[in-house]
Amino acid sequence: MEATTAQANELERSVDLSIAIADIEKEMDQRLKRMGKNIKMPGFRPGKVPLHIVKQQYGDQARHEILSEQLDRVFGETVTAQKLRVAGYPRIEPKTTESTTHIEFAATFEIYPEFVPGDLSTAEVERPVLEVGEAEITKTLDILRKQRVSYADADRAAAKEDRVVIDFLGKKDGVPFAGGEAKDYPFVLGQGQMLPDFENAVEGAKAGESKTFDLAFPADYHAKDLAGQTVQFDITVKQVQAPVLPELDAEFATSMGIVDGDVAKMKAEIEANLKREVKKRIEAKLKDQVMEALLKANPIAVPGALIEMEIQRLMQAARQDMEQRGMKTKDFPIQPEWFADQAKRRVTLGLVLAEVVKTEKLQATPEQVRAMVEETAQSYEHPEEVIRWYYAQPQRLQEVEGVAIENNVVEWVLGKAKVTDKAAVFDELMGQNQ
Repeated sequence: MEATTAQANELERSVDLSIAIADIEKEMDQRLKRMGKNIKMPGFRPGKVPLHIVKQQYGDQARHEILSEQLDRVFGETVTAQKLRVAGYPRIEPKTTESTTHIEFAATFEIYPEFVPGDLSTAEVERPVLEVGEAEITKTLDILRKQRVSYADADRAAAKEDRVVIDFLGKKDGVPFAGGEAKDYPFVLGQGQMLPDFENAVEGAKAGESKTFDLAFPADYHAKDLAGQTVQFDITVKQVQAPVLPELDAEFATSMGIVDGDVAKMKAEIEANLKREVKKRIEAKLKDQVMEALLKANPIAVPGALIEMEIQRLMQAARQDMEQRGMKTKDFPIQPEWFADQAKRRVTLGLVLAEVVKTEKLQATPEQVRAMVEETAQSYEHPEEVIRWYYAQPQRLQEVEGVAIENNVVEWVLGKAKVTDKAAVFDELMGQNQ
């Protein structure tokens, strides 16, 4: 068996493989003899079938298996000897030669890129800074109270955040249109359930009042026959209810899971949870910036085989997600090109992270993993049970270990890059618009 190597482009390699026909024939004879000892065939005693009959019956199968094994072996020996890290699977094709002693093949494949992690001294990272204080705790409590809002009848004009119940009838050119009529329809003003002009017309009206107004549908309205059209609505306000927020008392604390209704204990728990969440979100923002800095500093070529494998993985994940939502994927064919950019980014980042971790020795320690498990467990009612669950099966720790490694990379990059602290806005950090 012989092999030679050629380079087609930056990551693609081509290897010529040569396998001696005599080696195949020798192995075939030995294999067919072994097979003959166990073959049962009418007219012959077990193990006594003549070799030429065994060869006639099973020769092609044996030859194919032996050739495949020889190709695997010589290919593996070649890439190992030349220290080539193969990405994906090789494409092996027979060559047209006139040799009577050897069978020639060409194997084409890609290798992993070899690179030294790029310089990060000019990378700029903004580190969000936010101390959780009384104002943040109060704002969080207000959000929790709004999530448990109730409504009471109000003898006044409807205002934002009020719940109203109305009858409405929409007409286009004086004729009612489909979907434009409802009786006893409830909605909360200011939550965007209705078009802004519709809500503006309802706001300021009292229970029992009726009015007619024009409304222009947006040009991109989902109902094509109404998009960009002006219609008339007749409405009657039947009920106006003002929001009533629960008091910060023992009953509210109990609803938040504080068994004895201790308000101070509830606030302390909310503060602890809020600090954990703020810390997690700041870390996520930092991590996003670090990953972008690593990608920018390492513009490497990546194997197409790995990108294709990642595209297939993302497509499968998308199908599973759609099916879990009750959608039929056969009615919505998923296209590979939708995931191409995301797949390339993920593969590139994975290669860069792996090289940085190896070069800088940033593997996670058992102590780091344990600390992260314990921190995660603190948000559960019985932390010790969560810790035991993680350590019951080692594979459950793999995801935690992956996060710990990423954290090590983040710390390493922050030590190299230009880092400036920037005060974070609580609402923006938490993704709230209130």
